[in-house]
Amino acid sequence: MALTKLTNSGQVAIPSEIIEWLNLKPGDSIDFAIGPDGKVYLQPTKIDVRELSGILYEEGRKAVSLEEMDAAIAECAGESA
Repeated sequence: MALTKLTNSGQVAIPSEIIEWLNLKPGDSIDFAIGPDGKVYLQPTKIDVRELSGILYEEGRKAVSLEEMDAAIAECAGESA
């Protein structure tokens, strides 16, 4: 775990291992979000789309059709499929 301290002005230094992991460069913007679990998450706001490749892959997960995806989206939106 990487630790840092909050300054009197509310600033923190991001530990170098986190900077490297997120591939941050000087001037990059960072998005902070509070998750439903109450944890705070941060990520760079500009992500190369190639870095997203495979993030949804889960071994053994059944593939779904576009129709199944549309039905699930409609259901979550409160519409009937």
